[in-house]
Amino acid sequence: MSRRRRWRGVALAVALPASFLCPVSPAEAHASLVRSTPAHRAVLGRMPERVHLWFNERLEPAYSSVSVWNAAGAQVDARDVTVGPDDPRRLSVTVETREPGLYTVTYRVLSVDGHIVEDRFTFTVKASR
Repeated sequence: MSRRRRWRGVALAVALPASFLCPVSPAEAHASLVRSTPAHRAVLGRMPERVHLWFNERLEPAYSSVSVWNAAGAQVDARDVTVGPDDPRRLSVTVETREPGLYTVTYRVLSVDGHIVEDRFTFTVKASR
């Protein structure tokens, strides 16, 4: 057996058991958006009263925000962001406009594990006929 093969075998014999001693830490977890109302890319017949987002972890209310923007770049929510008192994983905001169009929901949340997550998604409100 060549010297190179022997060293490869030794390295594998040491590294494989060591990988089981170093499990993935919970610090690598982040708050993930589980669902939203309206959903990403939803096409609605009318604007919802509030936009709701649910995450897989509890949120820190003082450091979590969500906003709704129209296609022209104007903020159209009431800036009354709340983390649900009955569900600390739910974030919501009232929508003030009732106009049809494309809307972008942006959010930035701090989960109780200390990680910040930022993202956005869109939905469309069709004009009534």
